[in-house]
Amino acid sequence: MNSVTVRNLLVRGMLAGLAAGVLALVVAYFLGEPRVDEAIAFEEAHAHEHGGEELVTRAMQSTGGLSTGVLVYGVAFGGIAALAYCFALGRIGRFGPRASALLLAGAGLVAVYLVPFLKYPANPPAVGDPDTLNQRTALFLLMIVLSVLLAVAAVILGKRLAPRLGNWNATLAAGASFVLAVGLAYAFLPSFSEAPEGFPATLLWQYRLATLAIQVTLWTAYGLVFGLLAERVLAPKPARADEEKAPEGRATPVAH
Repeated sequence: MNSVTVRNLLVRGMLAGLAAGVLALVVAYFLGEPRVDEAIAFEEAHAHEHGGEELVTRAMQSTGGLSTGVLVYGVAFGGIAALAYCFALGRIGRFGPRASALLLAGAGLVAVYLVPFLKYPANPPAVGDPDTLNQRTALFLLMIVLSVLLAVAAVILGKRLAPRLGNWNATLAAGASFVLAVGLAYAFLPSFSEAPEGFPATLLWQYRLATLAIQVTLWTAYGLVFGLLAERVLAPKPARADEEKAPEGRATPVAH
């Protein structure tokens, strides 16, 4: 793959990330923000001290701040995913551009978000001890790195086992190895349960499901949109026959 193709895919990946970010923004606004408001109301009702004046209003946070954050994240995410696509294309099997994009998006959703989420799920305001914030953040990032590395190792293992076991059995063996390794990581890494007394369990899970819905929307939309754009770069439609003919009124060269 030459540099021009990589550049074209990078640009289209960022555009696809922007489009996916718009859809994720809609989900975040209608599913996530109401849960955040409820969590903030609980926090304020149980706060012993009242803070000073807000530097940024809640209305601005839930509109302009949310839009900026999600859309910038979508563009950056789309560019990184496009580079990963360039590297993975042709190395994960004989799939077309669209199928490769969807497979990459699905694998990214599982490795980058779902696996870390199951160990360290997102918390709304009022949930979580401020004293453990740095530790929880570091462990969450560590879980992302471990998950991605284990996913790459599983793909490599599956490709090496395929000649001996066949594609189906090799895929099952690689998948089982990935699940086992992730399970060991879950067992050895510390867990946190820091919901304050009286915090509604329903609200906590609604918030976490909303964050999951945002990520599913982002990755799925990206896979679909980028797959379509990548196909136009990697497998353009053949030129029509009339376009290949010499223009009318132009003399046809005569062989001597």
